[in-house]
Amino acid sequence: MDATPKEKEKEHETAQPIVIDLGKVRKKKIRELKRGRGRLTEEVQRVVAEVGASLGEAADGKLLVPLIVVYRQKRKKGAGLFPSLF
Repeated sequence: MDATPKEKEKEHETAQPIVIDLGKVRKKKIRELKRGRGRLTEEVQRVVAEVGASLGEAADGKLLVPLIVVYRQKRKKGAGLFPSLF
């Protein structure tokens, strides 16, 4: 018999989210991360494992949730061949 969503919540206690700031990343790398492949996925897995190890017994029975922050810088206005058009 399958457990209801509320029963599943009781099975795992969630720890505070792990915030991973990956900084400025190319679109291709973000796409690979979404698909669960690539260097960034390995980085996230490494950080989650490291945090789990540092928590020790406090992490037993808890679900570690990574929160990934990626950003891209905006282009500066006025840059380029025709700065007054944009």
